[in-house]
Amino acid sequence: MCFPSVVADDWIVKGCHIHADGIEPAVRSDHIGGVMFFGVFSAPDEVAVQAAIRRRFQLPRSSAPQLEQFGKEFLESIRHPNTKKHYATSVANLQAHFGDTKLSGITAERIDEFKEATKVRTATVNRDLAVLRRMLRIAERKRLITASPFREVEMLEERKDRRQPHILSFIEEEKLFAVAPDNIRALAVLIVETRLRSGKEALPLKWTDVDFVQGEIRVGESKTVAGIRTVPMSNRCKAELLRWWKLWGPDFSEYVFPNPQRPETHLKEVRRAWPKALKAAGIPYFWIYDLRSVFASRLTQAGVSPVFVAQMMGHSGPGVLQVYANAIDEYRRSAISKLEALRENQRAQLASGDQQLIQ
Repeated sequence: MCFPSVVADDWIVKGCHIHADGIEPAVRSDHIGGVMFFGVFSAPDEVAVQAAIRRRFQLPRSSAPQLEQFGKEFLESIRHPNTKKHYATSVANLQAHFGDTKLSGITAERIDEFKEATKVRTATVNRDLAVLRRMLRIAERKRLITASPFREVEMLEERKDRRQPHILSFIEEEKLFAVAPDNIRALAVLIVETRLRSGKEALPLKWTDVDFVQGEIRVGESKTVAGIRTVPMSNRCKAELLRWWKLWGPDFSEYVFPNPQRPETHLKEVRRAWPKALKAAGIPYFWIYDLRSVFASRLTQAGVSPVFVAQMMGHSGPGVLQVYANAIDEYRRSAISKLEALRENQRAQLASGDQQLIQ
């Protein structure tokens, strides 16, 4: 190898020497964040020195990949099918805006342009940004880019645009369940009493997942890993499901909410039946998904710790469950008991109010 006999001061970057085969080649800054090497090498030695330079100065390994190709590789690494489906939508949105640019070409300024140009809900933009942030973090960790631009990017504020859920009152609940079809009544009771996700957890539920003896429902498929859980049933939930079991039990279909025309499949949605039930009860329309908020609201009102409310809704991580599984199971049942006590108290107050009106 050939090196210059005289080394200028500006060739030493931050006082650091990089060794290759015991020789100290001189390097100097290119004044734009990179490093230039001065010398002539044979191919193997040059590769070794370049690798040493990249490690020392945390430089990218090579030219940054294109967004389209990296997006494909990123999606292939996602295991959960539902997560992969949502991420694929975000990746498509990102590619539509940024094109097939290199990852190194996605700057904080261009990300801000994406936020301003996208004409969708704030939450949707933030989901796309979260996917891009994760992709660029992976690229940074693999040294495909120097640094992620998200250090200079802020997510959009969602609270002002967030739709507030409708919290079903006990009076509205009585009206709804009095006129709702049997399948809507059973589904609504199930969600209110357990906070299962309607489309992801409740409708695909199988009778083998319902343990009437132990009073539990096993959720084996969910939106998230934390959503895979065991949920205790209240007496009311158990009674309603037993009533539904006598009408549409496992002899008809393995699914709790089967498709009447195709019993081998489950209902996919209740978009028509749900609005009709609300209209019949004289209740303004709201998403059936909002019934999950009813569960959380009532547990909180009954005095259950917010930490356990979050866990019972399938939002907390599974790590705590593995350490404190027995204590949490006991607390879950205690929470359901408090929920039942709250309901009975409300019924008693409503009945007392009705008696006063009669008198």
